[in-house]
Amino acid sequence: MFDSDLGRHMYELACKLFPYNRSLTGNGVRKTLKKIKKILPDLTIFEVESGTKVFDWEIPDEWNCQDAYIVTPTGKKICNFKENNLHVVGYSTFIDDYLSLTELQKKLYSKESLPEAIPYVTS
Repeated sequence: MFDSDLGRHMYELACKLFPYNRSLTGNGVRKTLKKIKKILPDLTIFEVESGTKVFDWEIPDEWNCQDAYIVTPTGKKICNFKENNLHVVGYSTFIDDYLSLTELQKKLYSKESLPEAIPYVTS
């Protein structure tokens, strides 16, 4: 059975780590590992440079998103990365443009039956 104290500590750690925008590479991964190292000081952290070949794979370029959002015609920010990092698909490309709702909908992910949900989408 799970020790309730341990479970509480794990939950608290998950809450602290959730806001870090982790991808395969980047600052969110570094922050996460540094936080875990405070708990597990013997943890060894290695960095491998982007572009390094690993078997049949190549370490991708870092992807570090600082901010992203959609501004409605009334000026309200929605899908705000700073409120929830799941509002942006990892490795998305920057766009600064005016789009019609029809054009914008082609770039968004949602589930009609759960209009308030933020789907977890990977690229």
